[in-house]
Amino acid sequence: MKRFGLLSRIITAIIFGIVIGSIANNWFIRLFATFNGLFGNFLSFIIPLIIIGFITPGIGFMGRGAGKLLGLTALLAYASTVIAGIIAYFSARALYPSILSGQSLKNFSDPTQGLSEAFFTVEMAPPIEVVTALLISFVIGIGIAATKSDALLTLSNDFRDIIQLVIAKVIIPLLPFHIFGIFANMTYAGQVATILSVFAKVFIMIIILHILYLIIQYSIAGSLSRQNPFAMLKKMSPAYFTALGTQSSAATIPVTLQHTKKLKVRENTADFTVPLLANIHLSGSTITLMSCAMAVMFLQGESTAFGIVLPFLLMLGITLVAAPGVPGGAVMAAIGLLETMLGFGPTMVSLMIALYLAQDSFGTACNVTGDGAITSITDTLSKKEAGT
Repeated sequence: MKRFGLLSRIITAIIFGIVIGSIANNWFIRLFATFNGLFGNFLSFIIPLIIIGFITPGIGFMGRGAGKLLGLTALLAYASTVIAGIIAYFSARALYPSILSGQSLKNFSDPTQGLSEAFFTVEMAPPIEVVTALLISFVIGIGIAATKSDALLTLSNDFRDIIQLVIAKVIIPLLPFHIFGIFANMTYAGQVATILSVFAKVFIMIIILHILYLIIQYSIAGSLSRQNPFAMLKKMSPAYFTALGTQSSAATIPVTLQHTKKLKVRENTADFTVPLLANIHLSGSTITLMSCAMAVMFLQGESTAFGIVLPFLLMLGITLVAAPGVPGGAVMAAIGLLETMLGFGPTMVSLMIALYLAQDSFGTACNVTGDGAITSITDTLSKKEAGT
């Protein structure tokens, strides 16, 4: 099963969901509607804990660094992440009316229910609201940085490890079954053709945006360091393809670090920035999240004004700090914001998870490849500031 990666499991779940949904009876659909309802309730319960578990130690750790290198790296990573989301927004805004023309799920009911009621439901009320979790994370994280409390940082790191274990051992393994149930219900309800069409078109657009954004990043890095941007990209290609397989920025750090050092950057700069960027630079994931969110909102006929999306992107850049180093971690961390800031309901969240996870490995590959560009820019700017 370890060789059978998450992307393969997601694709298999979608195929089996379509096949089974086309021949299954109402009892079987209700069975998976029950599972999807339970799983969806558990996701709602765990989201505030995910936010606290990953934002708190991320802010606490980042704020403890005294050097200018930390601030410069964090600023560039945040700017890159937000700009990637803005580019994805305007690309989707321009292209979706054409490529998704005539497609809508506005009248489609919650796919966790399909055409029938679940056999039973179990309420799993979140311990706190998402906004409250965000505020708690910021207050404690900034407090850890200000007081330099090793005890609180250790405690928050331990809590993060627990939440990451829940994601890795419970949520991620069960997600293919959840997506199977979603697509079985959609097929049973006659909606699958629309969803598959969206998958293909959005997937192609996202891959193109990833490539274009990497070219932009390396064009800037190359112009500053006086290197050929395409030669730099070629040197980083092993990190890209490693990330496609691991689907984890953290797991790809050794390869990313090795090849980043080939971009004529100082070794001590790369040793510091690459592990940091693996947690805070998620431009590829943001492109995927924004593109998928826009597709889901377009299908639902929801408003997508930039004034609504920009605050979401600004918060997303912070929320994804130290996102889980496991496949699908970014979308798990973002669900709370999708619900509170973009008004996603159960249908939209389910579609978002399915759309995002089918393309997660490519977002991760874009993230880690972009880390090389950010490292190069950071190194060049810090050299100029030092007068070397």
